[in-house]
Amino acid sequence: MAGASMNDIKGRIKSVTGTMQITKAMELVATSKLRRARERIEASRPFHEIIGEAIDSIEGSSEIKNSVWSKKTEGKKPLYIVIAGDRGLAGGYNANIFRLTASLSTDKPACYLPIGKKALDYYTHRSLEIISSDYGYVSEVSVSDALDIAEIVCAGYLEEKFDSVILVYTRFVSMISQLPVYEQLLPLDRATESKSDTPDPLYGGDPEEILNKIVPEYVGGIINSAVCEALASESGARRTAMNAANKNASEIIDTLVLKYNRARQSVITQEITEIVSGAEAL
Repeated sequence: MAGASMNDIKGRIKSVTGTMQITKAMELVATSKLRRARERIEASRPFHEIIGEAIDSIEGSSEIKNSVWSKKTEGKKPLYIVIAGDRGLAGGYNANIFRLTASLSTDKPACYLPIGKKALDYYTHRSLEIISSDYGYVSEVSVSDALDIAEIVCAGYLEEKFDSVILVYTRFVSMISQLPVYEQLLPLDRATESKSDTPDPLYGGDPEEILNKIVPEYVGGIINSAVCEALASESGARRTAMNAANKNASEIIDTLVLKYNRARQSVITQEITEIVSGAEAL
C-alpha cells in the first residue's frame, strides 16, 4: 500500500513539474511580448493626442453650429467595438471586458464589432448582431486595419445605423495592473470638455469638410492606440497569471515532496519493525 502510494505521489510530482515548465515558458514569452507592446503604446499615443487637439479646435469653432459628428440621434442602437484577447490563460482579462460591455449595454438592443478571437467567439455563440467579423486576431490588427474599421464605423454612423459608437478595451496601467475601460467615439463631445476665450482659428477650407476628413482618422487613431493598449494588457495579464501558476505549482510540489518523504519514512519504519520482530522470534 505504501509503495503504491509513493509511486502515485512521484507521478503527481512529475506531472506538476512538467506543467510548471510550460507555465514558466509562457511567462517568458508574455514578458517578451509585453516589452514590444509597450513600445507600440509609446509610439501610438502622440498621433491621436495631436489629432484630438485639432478636432477640439475645429469643432469648437463658431463656424460649425451643429456638426453631424456631434448630433445625437434617438431610437437607434449603439455599436460596441470590443477588444478582447486572442487566447486564454490570462486570468480574468477577457471576462472583465465582457462584464464591462454587458453592464453598458443592459437590456437595450446593440450591435458589436469584435476584435480578437475571444470577442468574436463570445458574440458569435450568443447570436448577437456583428457588423464585421474580419478582425479575429488582435495581434494582426495594423494601423491600416484600424483606419478601415474607422471607415466602417463612420460610414454606418452617418447612415444612422447606430446612434453611438463606444470602444471597450483594457488600458495598460502597469505590468501587474490592467484596467477595463470604455470610451465614446461618436458622437463627439470633446469640444464641450474645455472651452476657452481664444479666437477661432483660421482654416484653409470649409471647417465641416475638414472635420469630415479628420474624424475617421481620429477614430482610427484611437482604435489603433486601444489595440496597442489591449496587446500590452493581455501580455501583462498572462504574465501575472503564469507567475501565479508557477508559485502554486511550486507550493504543490513542496507539499507532495513532504507527503512522499513521510510515506517513505513509514515504509522504512515498517521494514525495521519487521526485521526486529523476526530477530526476536529467533
